[in-house]
Amino acid sequence: MENQKKSQLEFVVLMAALMSIVALSIDAVLPALPMIGDHLSVSNPLDTPKLITTIFLGIGVGQLFFGPISDSLGRKFVVYVGFVIFIIASIICVTTKSFEIMILGRFLQGVGLAAPRTMSIAMVRDTYEGDYMAKILSIVVMVFILVPVIAPTLGQFIMNHYDWKTIFIFNLIFGILVMIWFWLRQPETLRKKYKIPFRLAIFKTGTQEFFRIKSAVIYTLLSGFITGSFMVYLSTSQQIFENQYNLAEEFPLIFASLAISIGLSTFMNSQLVVRFGMRNIAHVSLLSFLVISLVFIILYHSGNNPSIEVLITFFALQFFTIGFIFGNLRALAMEPIGHIAGIGSALNGFISTVMAVPIANYIGGFVKDSVTPLFVGFLVCGLISLVLFYLNSNAVSKVLKLRLR
Repeated sequence: MENQKKSQLEFVVLMAALMSIVALSIDAVLPALPMIGDHLSVSNPLDTPKLITTIFLGIGVGQLFFGPISDSLGRKFVVYVGFVIFIIASIICVTTKSFEIMILGRFLQGVGLAAPRTMSIAMVRDTYEGDYMAKILSIVVMVFILVPVIAPTLGQFIMNHYDWKTIFIFNLIFGILVMIWFWLRQPETLRKKYKIPFRLAIFKTGTQEFFRIKSAVIYTLLSGFITGSFMVYLSTSQQIFENQYNLAEEFPLIFASLAISIGLSTFMNSQLVVRFGMRNIAHVSLLSFLVISLVFIILYHSGNNPSIEVLITFFALQFFTIGFIFGNLRALAMEPIGHIAGIGSALNGFISTVMAVPIANYIGGFVKDSVTPLFVGFLVCGLISLVLFYLNSNAVSKVLKLRLR
């Protein structure tokens, strides 16, 4: 029993470590955006956030390919291939003097990082199911979310003592260490009975199977809207705190404190989800997300920014609810697709991310002199998500009634 607990603990920490490579590559770069923009002669400061949204786009596209391949060739093989792409992309990022090539490098970084991100979720689904799967996913996602607590501060520290390129080098070294650990300690989780012979048709058949499962599709769309609203914050946070509030030095600390809010709720979710159920917690959290956005808009509809203390309070409350939403929506989407966990996880990630990027870019374009557009975006995304949630709940209720008859 003790060895089993140790094995489970190592599995959870290793999956979280795979996720943290993704988080570091996104968040450690945030303090360096102005310096990267200067180095690449970017004339419009609103263009530099594309270095954040582009990596998400790459993650979305990469998942679409890696997921189906992993259902045939295994989860571990795909992780290795993805990391090789990440190495090549990182070299492009630190050697280019062109903003357009840097955008390409960040996109390719995202493609490579899609492998550990997608496979960590698929491996959890291979190993667990039901509300307990949601518990494990919550713990893994909690670590992924808590990485931003240290990532911007780490990026700032590296930049102060070296330069922004060293941030990319550090991420590479960290990733290599995680890959060695993964290679030595993690067995393949794809069961032989679920292994699909590799052929191009698996992309088509797996996709058709995914879209036949209505609940998986709806929860994936929900993830897209919530991820999009959160991505707006990720891509505009540096501009909000540094330009609108003149808090450049305090930015890493503020970013970290808000990440703690999400991490705390994600941890609480891991403790509560087995007792109350992932669907019930997701429902209450979506309602809270909507109400908090509405209250902010009512109080600050004039467009004048509140004090930094008030803003941080609203963000902390909002992100506290997001911590309960993220893991549960992903678990709800994955629950009925265990037989196609690879392509299912890929399509879930691809659709939600590809939805999120244009949402973030569109809403982010309005966040210039006020944070009110950000909360308007939260409100709209939350409202659409809640409507979809109720539509799916009604559909599930009808199916249950038919079965009882």
